[in-house]
Amino acid sequence: MVEYRVEALAKGLRILSLFTEQRPAWRVSDIAPAVGMPLPTVYRVVMTLTAEGYLDHLPNGDYRPGVRVLTLGTAALRSLDLVEAATPRLQKLAAATGETVNLAVLAGDRVLYLVRLRNSDLVTANIQVGSTLPAVHTSIGKLLLAFLDETDLKERVSGDSFAFNHGPNAKLSLDELRDELAKIRNDGWALQDEELAHGLRSIAAPVRGADGSVVAGANLALQSRDWSSQRIVRELRPLVTAACDDISAILGYIA
Repeated sequence: MVEYRVEALAKGLRILSLFTEQRPAWRVSDIAPAVGMPLPTVYRVVMTLTAEGYLDHLPNGDYRPGVRVLTLGTAALRSLDLVEAATPRLQKLAAATGETVNLAVLAGDRVLYLVRLRNSDLVTANIQVGSTLPAVHTSIGKLLLAFLDETDLKERVSGDSFAFNHGPNAKLSLDELRDELAKIRNDGWALQDEELAHGLRSIAAPVRGADGSVVAGANLALQSRDWSSQRIVRELRPLVTAACDDISAILGYIA
């Protein structure tokens, strides 16, 4: 199995991991020996993290975690709560259908998988918890994009969002996708029909938080040889929607 590693990102994460409750602030000169990197390299990485809001530069010259790190931490805790609330109900959905079940959230222009209950014959066997896929080519991704406001949608989705390997029916621009997003928002569910990969279909429904906002999506992923789009909508959409409604209720949403 090929491992992909972005060394610059790894260096940034190594530096961020130094900041603890016991030592919440560091100087660049102290970071370099602590992580075993040359001082010029540490300086460049720290400047980048600061520019992106992940570190704050204090008046005394120290650096400490910035607001964006705190936001990531809060999101992680919320995701753990979501996974704990959703997993039992998703397990029931997987058992009832015998198909692969996923729970994911939006991360930029991609979907991040938090739960994956895979059956033995699904073609996307390499996807696992923590994997990401282009939102514009997935049922959960399209669903979550559909509930964004216009400003957020334009900030997240660009031409590069469509520049990944995809299936034969994929939309290739935001303009092509807009009508479908409007329909998804109106219908309350999304279908992926060989847009992510040949031979794969899926259907997704929204999970809502206590305030009614869409916080995640869950789907059933299926082999297209076994399930036509019409059969998916007719037989599986009610099951996915019911599961997501139950999870939403656990999270405090009252319809």
